[in-house]
Amino acid sequence: MASRKLFITTLLLALALSSMSLSLGARHLLQTTSSPNIPTIPTLTKPTTFSPLPSMGVNIPPLPSIPSLPKPTLSPLPSMSIPTTIPTLPQVNLPPFPLTSLPSIPFFSPPPSTPTP
Repeated sequence: MASRKLFITTLLLALALSSMSLSLGARHLLQTTSSPNIPTIPTLTKPTTFSPLPSMGVNIPPLPSIPSLPKPTLSPLPSMSIPTTIPTLPQVNLPPFPLTSLPSIPFFSPPPSTPTP
């Protein structure tokens, strides 16, 4: 529990210090002179037609043919006899359990009844 409080305290302290440094940095930026001039980016001309793509002068050999594979077959599955009745469960003979009564707690007595008129 103490480590959690220490972690939260450290986190809040780091947050406070970082916000102070950010506000000081923002104040410094606001007090500086005007920003330097950024050079403009020249616009590029758009070509109206594309240059033709080079043609491939190399002949590609044809792909080899796929060999024929034998047809896969499965061996016949063994037949299983499915039982139609559910087997009976064995009977368990347990000894009789002794009846235990809960002891009465003396300090939890019922409240006194009020007399009816």
